[in-house]
Amino acid sequence: MTRIAMQKPIVEIDGDEMTRILWRMIKERLLEPHIQLNTEYYDLGLQHRDATNDRVTVDAALAIKKHGVGVKCATITPNAQRMREYSLKEMYKSPNGTLRAILDGTVFRAPILAKGINPCVGNWKKPITIARHAYGDVYKNTEMRVEGPGRAELVFTRRDGEERRMEVFDFEGPGVLGAMHNLDASIESFARACFNYALDVGQDLWFGTKDTVSKTYDQRFKAVFEEIFENEYRDRFGKAGIEFFYTLIDDAVARVMRSEGGMIWACKNYDGDVMSDMVATAFGSLAMMTSVLVSPGGQYEYEAAHGTVTRHYYRHLAGEKTSTNCMATLFAWTGALKKRAQLDGNAPLGAFAKKLEDVSVDLIGSGTLTRDLAAISTVKNKNVVDTQGFIEAIADRLQTRGG
Repeated sequence: MTRIAMQKPIVEIDGDEMTRILWRMIKERLLEPHIQLNTEYYDLGLQHRDATNDRVTVDAALAIKKHGVGVKCATITPNAQRMREYSLKEMYKSPNGTLRAILDGTVFRAPILAKGINPCVGNWKKPITIARHAYGDVYKNTEMRVEGPGRAELVFTRRDGEERRMEVFDFEGPGVLGAMHNLDASIESFARACFNYALDVGQDLWFGTKDTVSKTYDQRFKAVFEEIFENEYRDRFGKAGIEFFYTLIDDAVARVMRSEGGMIWACKNYDGDVMSDMVATAFGSLAMMTSVLVSPGGQYEYEAAHGTVTRHYYRHLAGEKTSTNCMATLFAWTGALKKRAQLDGNAPLGAFAKKLEDVSVDLIGSGTLTRDLAAISTVKNKNVVDTQGFIEAIADRLQTRGG
């Protein structure tokens, strides 16, 4: 069989635990038999991150800036328990947070739809795309444990030496303290990415913050969106027949739940983290969600929107078979391959990636399912398979279709 050539590389970012196992299986059974896979490899497994003092994460982000397209496996963000488990030098920050801070841009997440997997929100008829700001907020938080009484202040020192001070809280006893920040430039990139994406797909754009409570921080997000929309996008939205709608984040949640879907829902960083998981689960599974970071410089980083599936990993290590859903990881690869094909004018590569997606979705619709989907599928004749069995079934269908 003649394999499809790739002119330029994709930045390949390996990860942790069960998703690392899926990563290798997808490459070996579904990609390498059909493609002369051209990647620049970075290992963001927690042990290698520790060995490089997390420099490898920065190097991976810079490689995406250079090559334009990356694909990332799920990775561990260590807590105290993970630090002990892996004997880490330090409690490293989220690798996703580091990548997003360097690349900036916006994360767009949308459900993978398949026959028999119906949203648990009955009135949702169309997919909902979460547009998540990818910089700052709690992911760049600076925090402190307060051991006893004392006054906390917010201090900003200008380059010319002038200081501004605000009291945060007068502690009478122990507590915790945190400080967040964001940048006008990043918020502006977020807004333009959302407006452009809405025009590209012809869908309404909703945005919500809590500016009634956060009268400076969240209000800045609201103001930037409104200013850019009025100055650059109002006429274009009108011609396209789509709407930009702002409301408070709690009202946005209520409205989304009552809607039929079909909109882009723009969220601040943490809001997007939570709401994308809610939307993914309501549409079927966290493993049925695509995710791509689009940077202002035109770089794209595709990833699975879920974690490393720790529970399945330890069962795998014990020699047990698992029924882990690989769809989000698979669609991270196909998304990156399609974007590489588009940028390079490589039609055979793009066609193969699309065929791989179609085969996988059709397989679910036919009733061959991993255990998470079998529990919610309305297909009558179900064939519940383990992880390897699902991937092998995709491989067989690719061969049948002349893949």
